[in-house]
Amino acid sequence: MVYAVVDTGGNQIIVEPGKFYDINYICADPGDIINLNRVLFLAKSNRFSIGRPCLEDIIVRVKILKHVKAKKLTIFKIKPKKNARLKKGHRQKLTRILVEEITLAKFK
Repeated sequence: MVYAVVDTGGNQIIVEPGKFYDINYICADPGDIINLNRVLFLAKSNRFSIGRPCLEDIIVRVKILKHVKAKKLTIFKIKPKKNARLKKGHRQKLTRILVEEITLAKFK
């Protein structure tokens, strides 16, 4: 069992090969293959590596599946005794990625 902790878009997520995840929006086209190189932790069977802060020689290769929007959040503010009400909505842009493999970087 192999998994890694990756820092992407200001969030840390635990990724495994063959699974898909929704992360903050990445400006790339669906079908593109990108490398996530900010790997903070790697576990492989009974061995693990911890980066300080990142592991330099590990790359997580992901494929962008599609761009989606998160569920709508409703923000409702009320100021007491002022008859002031404010209602807003927000939908965060997300990118769905598929983790293809976790490998060593090829230095040339």
